[in-house]
Parts: sequence; structure tokens; C-alpha cells
Amino acid sequence: MLLATLVLALTIACAIFATIYFLHRRGQKLSPVSLVPPSVLFQSANRLRPATWIAVRGATPLAVQRALGLNRSIPCSWSEGMSGEHEFFVSQRINGWVIVTGAGLPDPADDIDASFLFLVTLSRKLGHVQFFHADNHTHHHAWARIDDGYVTRAFAWADETVWLQGTKTALEIELKMRCFGYGEDVFSEKIVQANCDKVPMLAARWSLDPARITTHALKTANGIAGESSPVC
Repeated sequence: MLLATLVLALTIACAIFATIYFLHRRGQKLSPVSLVPPSVLFQSANRLRPATWIAVRGATPLAVQRALGLNRSIPCSWSEGMSGEHEFFVSQRINGWVIVTGAGLPDPADDIDASFLFLVTLSRKLGHVQFFHADNHTHHHAWARIDDGYVTRAFAWADETVWLQGTKTALEIELKMRCFGYGEDVFSEKIVQANCDKVPMLAARWSLDPARITTHALKTANGIAGESSPVC
């Protein structure tokens, strides 16, 4: 009698275990798959990329600070600087480039003439300057290269083409980036969005994409945050 009771108890225990295991495996199979948006595929693990940034080649961080006319400068970490909370953030040199971002950078959608003047003036002081803008909400976007105050290539879209200058580069052609003429009608929002999504890819090949900075480089990428004087 005791043996029969023991066998029955073991049988019930095995049945309960098998049921729990089956339900667990079924739950795993039915778990939803998390899809990653295409615009995130080219981001690194830190995913710190501002909507607008400048890359300056060859200059020292101190030279960039002086060119921007920064005052009341304070040390600033990379993650805080990339958040865009400061007027300007100037990184340390990374692979020969200094990254500048912050709320003080021009937005082509606000005033393209002001953007042009800001970038040309900065380039006259620093030499080779690159400008990138990619707003994932409005899909406004821009890219520009300026050498010693001369614009060699620029395109900016803010619901229409507001800046088109220079010859389309080989890399823009390779990435199949569309550059619409002034007054040209654009009927596909997908084309505009695709252009916007490719701006970081262009930046990564021309200079630096802030979201692709390696963890090792971030250890020395801390820079300074500051405010500019009235005249840049």
C-alpha cells in the first residue's frame, strides 16, 4: 500500500513538471520579436548622436573654443555634451577631429543665411569644417563642407531645398542620397526620410559619426561646455 502511494505521488510530480516545462517552452516560442528600426541599425551601443554637430579637422580643442568665443567654460563629459543641453560642447580631439554640438549651433530650417554665415566664419578661423544635421522628427537634414571659408559642398532640406551648393560628391552618389533643386516638388516622404537617415553614414565616411565613437575613445573624449560671446 505504501509503495503504491509513493508511485502515485511520483507520477503526479512528473506530470506537473512536464506541464510546467511545456508551458515555459510554448511561452518562449510565442514571445514577440523586438524589431529594430532601420534608422538605428548603424548606431553603436552608446547611441549618443545629437541632431546637429560640427566636425573640425586638425584644430585643437582650445582653438575651437576661441573660434566660438566661448566663455564660462566648464569640464563636460561626452554623454552630457551629446545631450545638447549646453549652448556649445567641444570634445577633445578624436582621430584628428574635434566634435562640436549644442543648442548654439545653427538650424538651417530657422535661418539658412545665419547658418551659412556661422559656418563660413568658423571655417575662416579653423580651416576645414563639416556640418551635419538630421532631425528624425521633421526629417529636416543638411550636410556641408567648408574649407578656409569657402563652401565646397552643401545641401539642406527643410520641407524644401534651402541650400544647394557645389558638386555632388562620389560618396553621396554611392549612398544614393537625393539632392533636390530649388523649388523642385518632392512627393515622397520616404525619399526625404531615407536622405535624413543616411546623414550619419555620410558623416562616418567624411569625418566622424558621434554615435560610432568607440568606448575606448570615449574615455578621452570628455571636453568642455560653454557659452559664446555675442560675436562669434
